[in-house]
Amino acid sequence: MTDLRYLPDADDVTAFTATITETGQDSVFLDGTYFYPEGGGQPADRGVLEWDGGRADVVDVRKDHGDVRHDVELRTGELPTEGTTVEGRIDEDRRRKLSRMHTAQHVVSRVVLDEYGAGTAGNQIYPNRSRIDFEPASFGEEDLELIERRSNEVVERDLQVAKKNRPRPAVEESVDEGRALLDLIPDSVDPLRVVEIEAFDLCPCGGTHVSRLGEIGRLTVTDHVSKGENTERIEFELEEPA
Repeated sequence: MTDLRYLPDADDVTAFTATITETGQDSVFLDGTYFYPEGGGQPADRGVLEWDGGRADVVDVRKDHGDVRHDVELRTGELPTEGTTVEGRIDEDRRRKLSRMHTAQHVVSRVVLDEYGAGTAGNQIYPNRSRIDFEPASFGEEDLELIERRSNEVVERDLQVAKKNRPRPAVEESVDEGRALLDLIPDSVDPLRVVEIEAFDLCPCGGTHVSRLGEIGRLTVTDHVSKGENTERIEFELEEPA
């Protein structure tokens, strides 16, 4: 089983050393990784693996029955065999953008829950934009302006973002109704990795996040669309922080 080394709070690490445990046709498995595998609405990291005599681009990362498969495109040499030491380097700029986006998603989801009682039904983040589906919800232009304003007010407070493993029963007692889809997380997952925005929000989440809200930058709601009865999708972008 691959050790997810970025958990619970090392999601700022973008360079590491690991050992090959298995090699596929166009993929490798490591004993431990800081590459984020696609999941929870967050795309996989991209980057590079290097070893003595070879180099490959990491073009996708997926969970695979408890392991993490790094899909690669070979640039030089041959794919390394089991036991080979490799150096991993994650695309730091892309990781940073995704971490800012994912934390911004938490802020917007909390604001909408507090202001409208609408839970997050789904989300998808990208390096340059993101979207969140809320239900039950029906937003007008004034609502979107309020959501944008309230979200930016929270970001400007530059609150600390803590990432910790916590016992599942304690998390289930602490998370507000509508804030997390706990029933979709298998009961066997215990403890749960929790992202807590200081005195504002608490949510189980395995994604990468910034350490303080000031790293997010200003948020702009760019669009919204109805996705069916009582379901609204909000799209937003981020400016680089000052």
